[in-house]
Amino acid sequence: MGSARKLFGTRVVAVASAAALTLVAGCSGGGDSGGGKTEDGKTVITMGLFGVMGIKETGLLEKYMEENPDIVIKAEIAGDEQTYYTALQTRLAAGSGLKDIQGIEIGRAKELADTRADKFADLSGVPDTDHFLPWKQSQVTTGDGRVIGLGTDIGPMAVCYRKDMFEKAGLPTDREEVAELWDGDWAKYVEVGKDFKDGFKGDAAYMDSASGLFNAMIYGSSEQFYDRNGELIYQDNPVIKDAWELATGAARDGLTAKLRQFQPGWDPGLANSSFATAVCPAWMLAHISEKAGEANKGKWDVAKAPKGANWGGSFLGVMEDSPVKEEAKKLVAWLTAPEQQEHIFKEIGNFPSSAKALESPAVTEAESEYFNNAPIGEVFGAAAQDIPDEQVLGPKDGTIKDTFSQGLQLVEQGKSPAEAWETTDERIRKAVD
Repeated sequence: MGSARKLFGTRVVAVASAAALTLVAGCSGGGDSGGGKTEDGKTVITMGLFGVMGIKETGLLEKYMEENPDIVIKAEIAGDEQTYYTALQTRLAAGSGLKDIQGIEIGRAKELADTRADKFADLSGVPDTDHFLPWKQSQVTTGDGRVIGLGTDIGPMAVCYRKDMFEKAGLPTDREEVAELWDGDWAKYVEVGKDFKDGFKGDAAYMDSASGLFNAMIYGSSEQFYDRNGELIYQDNPVIKDAWELATGAARDGLTAKLRQFQPGWDPGLANSSFATAVCPAWMLAHISEKAGEANKGKWDVAKAPKGANWGGSFLGVMEDSPVKEEAKKLVAWLTAPEQQEHIFKEIGNFPSSAKALESPAVTEAESEYFNNAPIGEVFGAAAQDIPDEQVLGPKDGTIKDTFSQGLQLVEQGKSPAEAWETTDERIRKAVD
């Protein structure tokens, strides 16, 4: 793949200028924080985003303002999605404090589509938006056909692994041979962990967390916590039970570093080489390369996961009461167009939700210099094809996922799986009620 695009070779630096892009402190918008007109007649559009969506980080907002000099964009970035969503819910209920454009995480999409669709502008009529993967847009489509957001990225999954640690443990290091170790079966992935534990002479664990394994297993199924009728099924769903059993077994066998992804301790774990594998959606690669640092460049690689699954992904929605609703719609359509999705992927690796972008050489030929020149376009592209055509979301998907992650950490801390399940079930029922 000599012509392949190289990603994550150097740290991506956005070229924003303070005069062009205003980053607003706090989490407010709409009414008092929404857009409007400046004294010189320019249109101000405000945005509320979270995490690393790639929109601000890759210079797209500056480019849009350069091409549209009558537009000024003010973007606020919340680092933690859960904090962001709590604030968004509060402002939706109050009907004030909302940005013109708000980011929507996939775990919150169904709840917003079911309970707050009237707060969002209907984007079903926005032109040139037929390029998305069909299952992606269905996640933000209401029963009466309203579309409350346009897709940004998706999260096809692979396994990120440390080649140097696998070598020390006496395991294969070639990414294709590694993928063959657990071909088609997450149970085999855990069995490889037992071989790693027996062969590795050091303090590193095989995997970072039991919850990472659990998430990977359930997100390969069409139905997870809810069925197609909106009824909770996690208590009886065999997919959930199998994932819980395998993940808790890995924890009790000492195969995990007892960490939760993106929670305190996980980033230092990356920097200090505390674990050899992590189930990684495409968007996680940028985070790993940053937190693991230059000292670990080339030591990480990417192999095909046992089964296809999607973890994560986001949308951009426009608020119905925005004073600049039409201008905001145009901006959202532009930011989620195939060309911009390709740009974000090339810069930081967020995988496109646009079917058209997925077919471009910029994606299919992409390699990651940080991850030992892994053909990430090929690996994650193949994973995207294996994602179920339908993914049933429920109104409390994000909350339930977080609660299961907490429950699995209880097992890692010494509780029995039965005790942890009972605690998790009680917490979920309280949260849902």
